[in-house]
Amino acid sequence: MTQNKQYEIPVHTAVLGAGVIGASWAALFLAAGRSVAVYDVTDNFEQTVRNYVANVWPTLEALALTTHGNPDNITFHDKASSAVDGAGFIQESVPERLEIKQALYREIEESLSSDAIIASSASGLTLSEMQGGWHKPARFILGHPFNPPHLIPLVELLANSKTDDDVLPKAEAFYHHIGKVTIRVKREVPAHVANRLQAALWREAISLVADGVASVEDVDKAIWAGPGLRWAAMGPHQLFHLGAGVGGMEEFCNRYAPSFHRWWDDLGTPELTPETVRLLVDGLSNKSGTSTASDSGGKQNPQQHNEDAAYRDELIVAMLNATRAMRK
Repeated sequence: MTQNKQYEIPVHTAVLGAGVIGASWAALFLAAGRSVAVYDVTDNFEQTVRNYVANVWPTLEALALTTHGNPDNITFHDKASSAVDGAGFIQESVPERLEIKQALYREIEESLSSDAIIASSASGLTLSEMQGGWHKPARFILGHPFNPPHLIPLVELLANSKTDDDVLPKAEAFYHHIGKVTIRVKREVPAHVANRLQAALWREAISLVADGVASVEDVDKAIWAGPGLRWAAMGPHQLFHLGAGVGGMEEFCNRYAPSFHRWWDDLGTPELTPETVRLLVDGLSNKSGTSTASDSGGKQNPQQHNEDAAYRDELIVAMLNATRAMRK
């Protein structure tokens, strides 16, 4: 793994796009002692970002990420070219429409420092598609977070043959410095890595509900009280490697290949039809305060939503803090 000490970590950063993802990045950069210039085109985005930072700062404190941070070390700009001026690291999180992103890149390219790194948070667009907005895309990479970036450690990184050799390791060093865990995506595929894994699991979770095998609540419970607990410690390959004792992965495959082949052949292929969506919404209604379609279109009670989200964040913070010292 690349060691952060090999590279100078940029002190001044920029965040382009001040939606939920961008505001979360801004909060994390501030907590890590960086100065942050924020750009957005929406009205009153400065107050929105300041409120977001204030709301999540206690979570960042609980994660011990604010030792050198100053939530006021932030400026706001209505021109992207102004926001990137002098920034050593830029995180782009504008809306996920190719024409919007490419227009932004054309606007900022002449204003960038020669050694600046620009990372896009894009989840649905590919690096090669986005590179079309650059005259010289050598300093541009994918830096896709898992939402929300200030809380979930993962960042997926992707460079290609058009990227300067030093950009990927320098980006890794920066992300590690601010508390992130990175993976390198070796080949461009839709949805990168983590979202593909998440999509595969959700597809089968939906199928189990649609086929009447289990309720929405019990499918969720089967994850957090079962394999999800193990996955929070290690990934599936390492867990299965340990699952067969000293024989490791080879022995595991020898023992269980027929079972897995049978299971894979029987996995569902559901679609999110209106009927399937209704099953999921109705299955959540009693558990999380979601209203039924007959009264408010399946939308959540705002207070219940906030309470559930806060509970989720508290659990994640507790797990991260409990395991941080043990991570190798």
